[in-house]
Amino acid sequence: MSAGNTMEPTSTKPYMIRALYEWCVDNGFTPHLMVAVDSGTRVPMSYVKNGEIVLNINYSATKDLMMGNDAITFSARFNGVSSDIYVPISAVRGIFARESGQGMFFDPEPQSAAQFEPTPGPSGNSPAPPPKGRPSLKVVK
Repeated sequence: MSAGNTMEPTSTKPYMIRALYEWCVDNGFTPHLMVAVDSGTRVPMSYVKNGEIVLNINYSATKDLMMGNDAITFSARFNGVSSDIYVPISAVRGIFARESGQGMFFDPEPQSAAQFEPTPGPSGNSPAPPPKGRPSLKVVK
């Protein structure tokens, strides 16, 4: 039985993440995820900077890596301490090769932006602008 036209199609985002992960591995690159940390994200908070964390998701850096349509989960060591990582697909801002910066970056999704409580900006009454990422990264089209 097919889904037909009654349901909205699934997002392409998890498929693009998996494809770029495979491209990185096939080319000998180290795949990294850029993640916007919100209340639904489980990562070591001491490594979060400006509401984001960059995670090495190479096979050698992770254990039990699962990239589903709703979330990416794995175990990894941070400074020798094992941590269970849970990243909702909506929190993924990009996937890229560490060596070249090539990859794909995604626009923020409204539901994850609403979950994260922004810190007040310099004026004290408005949120700080979102970080722009690393200037050396390139978007692959």
